[in-house]
Amino acid sequence: MVSDKLKNIFLSASIPLKERDPKYFETADVIAIRDAVIALAISILPRFKLIWGGHPSITPIIYNVLEKLNMDIQDHVTLYQSEFFIENFHASNFDFNNVILTRTSGTKESSVRLMRERMFSENNFTAAIFIGGMDGILEEYEMFRKYNSKALILPIASTGAASKLVYDRLRQVKKNERLLHDYEYMSLFQDLLIDQI
Repeated sequence: MVSDKLKNIFLSASIPLKERDPKYFETADVIAIRDAVIALAISILPRFKLIWGGHPSITPIIYNVLEKLNMDIQDHVTLYQSEFFIENFHASNFDFNNVILTRTSGTKESSVRLMRERMFSENNFTAAIFIGGMDGILEEYEMFRKYNSKALILPIASTGAASKLVYDRLRQVKKNERLLHDYEYMSLFQDLLIDQI
């Protein structure tokens, strides 16, 4: 399968840190976050392209899945990173073939914003998945909607944290309660993502 013909799926995910913002940490289900990321990667990597902003708590999980699949599908993933964090990149960042570094733009906040703007403007996304997370999830949700207004949005509210807040903000008339209560992530992604796109 040629990578430029794959549908792009955006992932916004992180495991909240207690010292950064207790309100996200207190509602986060760390095991559910990990399980949801693993299930998503297993479900979509053979058939779709996964693009994300390289949070250090998530990137190693995705690389581990890529290794376990034992398939040559490096072109099915693209990792965006800001050079602002280059000194702190997780070792697994260097195991991916498709890493797009965006330049540093003054402050941490402006550098991250530039990275996100490139990620959303350079790719046409079919869907976005939000798992766990902190403030960055909320920012990426708003930016994603601006660039991809017709794309499917799935906030995995069962993982708690910022993704639950995204679920609460959905302006759709009917929210799917499976996103809130279903921990069988493989079947959840099959039914609500793969079968819908």
